[in-house]
Amino acid sequence: MAGQEVAFDEAKARELEEKFDSEVRFRPLGPTAAWIAAIALFSLSLFHYYTAGFGLLREVTHRGVHMAFVLGLIFLVFSGKRGDDKLYVPSLWRPAGIPLYDWALMAAAFVSTLYVPYIFADLAFRVGNPLPVDVVMGTLLIVVLLEATRRSMGWPLPVIAILIMAYGLFGRYAPGVLVHPGASWTSLVNHLYLTSQGIYGLPVGVVATYVFHFVLFGVLATRMGLGQLFIDAATSVAGRFSGGPAKVSVVASALMGSISGSSIANAVTTGSLTIPAMVRIGYPRHFAAAVEAAASTGGQITPPIMGAAAFLMIEFLAIPYTHVMIAALVPAFMHFFGVLMQVHFEAKRQGLRGLTKEEMPKIWLVLKRDWPTLFPLFILVGILMNGYTPYLAAFWGITACIVIGLINPRNRLKPADIFEAFVTGAKYALAVGAAAATVGIVIGVVTLTGVSFKVAYIVTSTAANWAGAVEAFIPFGLMTTATLTLLMTLILAGAVCIIMGTGVPTTANYLIMVTVTAPILGLLGVEPLVAHFFVFYYGILADITPPVALCAYATAGIAGANPFKAGNTAFRLGMGKVLVPFVFVFSPSLLIMVQDFSLNEFLLATYGCVLGITALSAAFSDYLTDRLFWWERVVLAFAAILLVAPELNTTIIGTVLFVPIALRPFLWKRRDAQLTPTS
Repeated sequence: MAGQEVAFDEAKARELEEKFDSEVRFRPLGPTAAWIAAIALFSLSLFHYYTAGFGLLREVTHRGVHMAFVLGLIFLVFSGKRGDDKLYVPSLWRPAGIPLYDWALMAAAFVSTLYVPYIFADLAFRVGNPLPVDVVMGTLLIVVLLEATRRSMGWPLPVIAILIMAYGLFGRYAPGVLVHPGASWTSLVNHLYLTSQGIYGLPVGVVATYVFHFVLFGVLATRMGLGQLFIDAATSVAGRFSGGPAKVSVVASALMGSISGSSIANAVTTGSLTIPAMVRIGYPRHFAAAVEAAASTGGQITPPIMGAAAFLMIEFLAIPYTHVMIAALVPAFMHFFGVLMQVHFEAKRQGLRGLTKEEMPKIWLVLKRDWPTLFPLFILVGILMNGYTPYLAAFWGITACIVIGLINPRNRLKPADIFEAFVTGAKYALAVGAAAATVGIVIGVVTLTGVSFKVAYIVTSTAANWAGAVEAFIPFGLMTTATLTLLMTLILAGAVCIIMGTGVPTTANYLIMVTVTAPILGLLGVEPLVAHFFVFYYGILADITPPVALCAYATAGIAGANPFKAGNTAFRLGMGKVLVPFVFVFSPSLLIMVQDFSLNEFLLATYGCVLGITALSAAFSDYLTDRLFWWERVVLAFAAILLVAPELNTTIIGTVLFVPIALRPFLWKRRDAQLTPTS
């Protein structure tokens, strides 16, 4: 990271992304197969780009065409075997180098997905009384879909879908309150295939209508230089301060997250620059990897592009996307603030330097050079804020990227570059498309059996029992039984989200958990928007939660660090994301766009979060305004818990505990003399 140019190696970043993210781990293709795949992928992107600007097709037709391309292409670009990176020679059994059975599966995907739009005129007469051919086609699609999801995402999600289907079929053998009469295969296929409650349901609709377009926008925006602008701007603004490269990592990841929506893509793009710079000035390798991982997981919660879950949220809750963007602002700030404070305290404790003037680009030169690349983002956000649909905003954002890319002399795109970006954007959207359809199976069985309400009863009963056992140990009656019951329910829900997230991608995790968890939290009086955000945040947290912290493993690969150690540190750095969801459940005004917004509650919650995250960061980092004694770290951790609680009295007590420790070095005794700078 030296001088005026701070350029990242895009090819290296993509190589690292493919290594650690199964969703973009594509198999090598020979010339013929590569051209077939490229044309099909470009056609898929072009289809979505055109329909976003000039009108969507009939709902079931639009979703059918989208799924036909997505599932078919998965069998072309993803290998059936993990680690199979062979480039096969074309033969009778491998036309164009692709095994014959993959071509057969591709054809089966096209036929079974387009069958429903084909019979749409007669669909009303067949739902509930399917023909044998309907059952055959539905069975074929389920098999093809599970295999496509396995190839693009691994086994966990298909296994969950198979288990939930088994529950739907054999519910009469389920224990306790989970028992139900069970369904025949015909009725199950009817519900999953011919109705809008299953595979062709809301998840596929959102991916086909919103998510695909924003993935494409992110790819194009990066290609035409917006990502480079963000990295250079972050370097020039934050680089000069103590531990500069780590702060650059946080700021750059926050900016990149606004157009990326992918934790791993964000991490490898910015991390390829910031991690070596952090190591160079003295940060331990595992800490450098953890900083980038923790910061990059904020991409999916940072407006304006917040990942697929945000678009699903607007459909579930029937609210404008602007409401979700505004609701996400303060919690996203708290996440990055928490990472930034720990980075700052670590730098001060170790005596790490910032970047020199020679190592940083000048902000005015950065803006003078690359200001045109901001136009597409301004256009996209402006259209969203004026109340237009997200897909129309994405259409004009993509169009602006193309225009700016073609005319901007600084980073001019050729038609071949735009073609390649359309191909790459479609490739990146394949896995999430398959996952959305597979989650449709889960949601379909849940709606068919009513199991979510049974799970809600089990969870709330368990939480109430735990609350009753804990209440006797709470001093001064600080928490009522109802508050403790909600707290225990949130702990259970958060733990399940993290466990699910170790094998299931964020979008699928959100869909499954919100289907089951939202009714639980609803029974306890939690507003739907708040419940959805809670599940959203804890699902993303899995990316930095060992033992399967994929984002931390990706950054550890860049840093040459121990992956498990990097994951543990990243989880610690992301503690803001752990605490804040509990805060906005108990103080919903933190999300702003809630029904009973209270300015006083918002200000109290914001103050408590800022000071609480600072206190917890200091406790973890062993530094506040000076090195800390062990008992000060304990007091700060306790103060942090009190500060994020929703009550005024706990906030006052937390503040009273925090302030003397912050002022202690100026009033009593300093420990700075014990500090030995590392660089």
